[in-house]
Amino acid sequence: METNKKKSKRAVRERADEIKPFRCKNLIAVIEDPTDIKNIGTVIRNANALGVEKVYVVDPRGALPDDWQEMRERKSISRSSVSAVKWTFVKRFDSTNDCLEHLEKKDFISVVTSPHVKGKTNVFLHEGNYKQHTKLAVWFGNEKRGISELAVKRCEMCIAIPMFGMIESLNLGTSSGIILYEITKQRREYQSQFRRGRRKGKRAEPLATEMTRQE
Repeated sequence: METNKKKSKRAVRERADEIKPFRCKNLIAVIEDPTDIKNIGTVIRNANALGVEKVYVVDPRGALPDDWQEMRERKSISRSSVSAVKWTFVKRFDSTNDCLEHLEKKDFISVVTSPHVKGKTNVFLHEGNYKQHTKLAVWFGNEKRGISELAVKRCEMCIAIPMFGMIESLNLGTSSGIILYEITKQRREYQSQFRRGRRKGKRAEPLATEMTRQE
């Protein structure tokens, strides 16, 4: 008879195979200099749930370990991410410049979440086109100071969530969930119709963009 452990492993493999076509390839969420480790876990959870491929953390204070396996075992992160860190690739950087250089070397285009910045392309979330670049990194800033001037300077676009209340700000967990939902939705729609990489071109049969609901 099949043991419970084997059943569990099989269920994990089946789930991994099921979600694989819906993951957004070459999409990275970057958290810049977060002060609350709980927020790191929340963003990782959002990224995993919405199909973002990787999470990068700019961590100048050295709050996180460099080793991913050690990071996965940190109770503070595992708890706040609801174990999503176990299933999400997370990489830390000592500085914003280090992270930008790593991304630019790999031909990633960066966009940042920020209010209107003079001299930059500024869009509301729903106005942005997040399908045009094969490799995209979406930056989220510090809880108090927001995104850094360096990240803004080297980004292609600034994204803002429209606000209609007396309060004109959202916490990091909420804003990352809203922004990543729109971006992953657009990129999944593109992936459904077109291939990227070596086999560019329109697909003969579009891929599904939504998973079948389980009864």
